Amino acid sequence: MIGILIGSFFGVIILGGAIFMNVSPQFGGKPTTAQQASFKELSYYDDGKFQNQVPTSMDMSFGETVSTMRDFIKGDPSRQPSHQLPVHKLDSLSIADRSADEARLTWFGHSAFLLELEGKNILLDPMLGESPSPVPFFGSKRYAADIPIDVAKLPHIDAVIISHDHYDHLDYSSIQKLKDKVDAFYTPLGVGAHLAAWGIDEKKIHEMKWGDEATHGGFTFICTPARHFSGRGLFDRFSTLWASWVIKSGSKNLYFSGDSGYGPHFKEIGEKYGPFDIAMMECGQYNERWENIHMFPEQTVQAFLDVQGKLLMPIHWGAFSLALHSWTDPIERASAKAKELNVNMATPRIGETIDLNQTASYTTRWWEQQ
Repeated sequence: MIGILIGSFFGVIILGGAIFMNVSPQFGGKPTTAQQASFKELSYYDDGKFQNQVPTSMDMSFGETVSTMRDFIKGDPSRQPSHQLPVHKLDSLSIADRSADEARLTWFGHSAFLLELEGKNILLDPMLGESPSPVPFFGSKRYAADIPIDVAKLPHIDAVIISHDHYDHLDYSSIQKLKDKVDAFYTPLGVGAHLAAWGIDEKKIHEMKWGDEATHGGFTFICTPARHFSGRGLFDRFSTLWASWVIKSGSKNLYFSGDSGYGPHFKEIGEKYGPFDIAMMECGQYNERWENIHMFPEQTVQAFLDVQGKLLMPIHWGAFSLALHSWTDPIERASAKAKELNVNMATPRIGETIDLNQTASYTTRWWEQQ
């Protein structure tokens, strides 16, 4: 009888989870059969999965898995700020009233940005929700009590660029609030299926493979490789592509790394598309147990040199705790390495706007408690 009860308990949990995944919109959609057939023509798609350019093992031993779970459950106070973080508030009128020759970049924390360039508004990985999880109650919560500007107050958005479909980069609630004010969405292959499932007009969705280029309003968006993975559910890992992005306009050349472990693709991108006026480089949520898919801060600085950047902006930190390091470890280690290698690095407050036409470094150590 005890065995029957235990089996029934786990059966109910599994059934409930399956039902939730099938009815909850956060999980998104799936590439069509025709799309999957076209993926087979790519050299980096095999056995129904996208592949990295270089071997990238993500396997952990049973012991490593158990120790990782234990470390997450145990917790560590240093993984969260002990004080209220300063958030610079954006004024919607200042965005609307800017001149066409202004070039501005505003960080929303983690990997989300608003780029204002040549009269256009472009959002990068606009995860503007409270928690990067399909079940927010159980997920990591945003450090700051607020974001720089409410989504409802954002102006018309010319384009949204998405690096991959993980919850801390592609957020259902944010897309629902944004979708009626966006002209076009640019994503790696397969990611558009999520947007279509969420009610985005398919004419607005532009899926791209590595090396593809698209033009939009005087800009060129280039989908470039990254070393990572994808998936929003239990069984769809590697089913959509992940990417970094090159953003070119008449006056500026920018690089957005998305999520990536260190690899030869950075140097290849720098040689082909660099140098870059600013490079937004992943720096956070790393661990020696998954070093192939997330860089350590010292690697972030080296990758910046590889892509031939002029100004480094460390990203993927400052908003959520998704790894085991302290919340300031990424920026402290990156700052030390940047100083050692004489790298110009920007550390703006969340919501502080970088003027891309100026040479100021924005080096306030805002994360330190005053």
